[in-house]
Amino acid sequence: MSETRFPLLTQIDCPADLRARRENQLPQLCDELRRFLIETVSKTGGHLAAGLGTVELAIALHYIFETPNDRLIWDIGHQAYPHKILTGRRDLLRTIRQPNGISGFLKRSESEFDSFGAGHSSTSISAALGMAVATAMEDVDRQVVAIIGDGALTAGMAFEALNNAGALDADLLVVLNDNDMSISPNVGAISNYLARILSGRAYTSVREGSKVVLSTLPQVKNLARRWEEHTKGMVMPGSLFEELGFYYIGPIDGHDIKTLIKTLKNMKALKGPRFLHVVTQKGKGFKPAEGAPVIYHGVSPFDPQTGKLEQKPRRRTYTQVFGDWLCDMAAVDEKLVGITPAMREGSGLVKFSEQYPDRYFDVGIAEQHALTFAAGLSCEGLKPVVAIYSTFLQRAYDQLVHDITIQNLDVTLAIDRAGLVGADGPTHAGAFDLSFLRCLPNMVIMAPADEAECRDMLYTAHRHPGPTAVRYPRGTGPGVPERATMQALPIGQAEVRRRGHRVAILAFGSMVAPCLGVGAELDATVINMRFIKPLDEALLTRLAADHELLVTVEENTLMGGAGSGVNEWLTAAGVDVQILNLGLPDRHIEHGNPIQMLADCGLDTVGIKQSIVQAAPVPLARILESA
Repeated sequence: MSETRFPLLTQIDCPADLRARRENQLPQLCDELRRFLIETVSKTGGHLAAGLGTVELAIALHYIFETPNDRLIWDIGHQAYPHKILTGRRDLLRTIRQPNGISGFLKRSESEFDSFGAGHSSTSISAALGMAVATAMEDVDRQVVAIIGDGALTAGMAFEALNNAGALDADLLVVLNDNDMSISPNVGAISNYLARILSGRAYTSVREGSKVVLSTLPQVKNLARRWEEHTKGMVMPGSLFEELGFYYIGPIDGHDIKTLIKTLKNMKALKGPRFLHVVTQKGKGFKPAEGAPVIYHGVSPFDPQTGKLEQKPRRRTYTQVFGDWLCDMAAVDEKLVGITPAMREGSGLVKFSEQYPDRYFDVGIAEQHALTFAAGLSCEGLKPVVAIYSTFLQRAYDQLVHDITIQNLDVTLAIDRAGLVGADGPTHAGAFDLSFLRCLPNMVIMAPADEAECRDMLYTAHRHPGPTAVRYPRGTGPGVPERATMQALPIGQAEVRRRGHRVAILAFGSMVAPCLGVGAELDATVINMRFIKPLDEALLTRLAADHELLVTVEENTLMGGAGSGVNEWLTAAGVDVQILNLGLPDRHIEHGNPIQMLADCGLDTVGIKQSIVQAAPVPLARILESA
């Protein structure tokens, strides 16, 4: 890092160094930090636009508060790259989201300045409230600050925490980073409240338009003016939060470092629940990101001068397969509706939202609501498809149990990012969905081996009159082109991909491809299981009779997963055969290169073959070793 190009930033190795600077040096530091962030992320890729919007805020918070004794709880971590740079990880930023590098999210084990680990949104206020209450109980001199974005504020959990904090009269500061943009454009009444009334843009527009309309009616015009003066206090930003028990200040310019410093200093001196509303611009200081904050939310490497993203030739992703299927299915079934909890781009719903706007529902960061909303739609005869990441489905488990499966409602879950997810790490890994879905009555669960099968499974799920789930991995598949004509698969029927001897490999979803390679090397039978629930029991019976070893392979935690389902059925049926279960280990797997991560878990061709050879009965092992 060049001291000549970043003379101030190179002197900041921790927040204490920052606090030693003169206040009039901070604008230059903001400029240097922003340039450093752009240059570094342009090489590594990662989250960019949100962090560019919080440069001044991060500097001001660490300048006023005595971190790490004072706690800063950043929501998610997308917006916390400047925080990482200021807290001893400046030179490590080049490793962010890389194998053995620092995390793209907040992580307690990474730094004492990361007060609370987070990769999912809307947890910051709850965590901060817990810390504030603990601080009071232990009589510690400490400030607690939660920093949350306006997108994250659409989640019910954030308001549960605000309601509780006001009732407890907790000594807590909540900073709302209002940039009018989460990952997808914000939706919902709360977002509209912040984006229109709070900013005053819509209020001003209506007010000016009304003047023209009312100018010909003098008495009504005078009444309207008096009414406007009377109601201003009722629609100003603080009303909502003050009713929840907070002392509200704002909105203030989040890029005016002088105002931020002064305001935070004043609010630090206060006690009780406090709420600071800061307005920022996502992508601030980098024109391409300012103009396209969604694209630059999470980016691949790019040209820091032009913003041109690095393009790599790629096959179609499973997400694209889903997005195209949804549009094709909607064209022939007017009852289909698509739902996403604030992940329109990530889940492949952009084209659907444009072609079928009246049948597209983005419910905001509200996974629980998304599923019960889908249940309500199903009750009235519609065919809802909920597009959701595996890791986010975890947040709506009770709704899946209570509102969908108990009532056996016709809801299709299109579960993206199943299995390991590479650079996003354990907070976003879809490592548990087969386990928590498989135990639910009425669920039908499928995992495609390739792109063509994914399309057919989605069609099968849509036709099935009950709760179904199709789980597929992040990124591309083997490259099997989809058929234009969709084909319904027989529920619970597996597919024999290769006939061999002595060993039968039962592969689920993404594991079919590597298992075919193993099957060829070991002359083993390879089954594309297709269905996790119900299992193909007739085929399992035949395989157990014809083979000496059954091997289940899945990209899901071994505990309670697809392999466990096979074990349970074999035991219940009284079938005596040796079985080997391969899957993700009982630990959270850190971020890294996706291919290497699978290899480290023994789920590549080499690892699967090695495990089979080691587990095989001695005579069989000798044969396999020579294969």
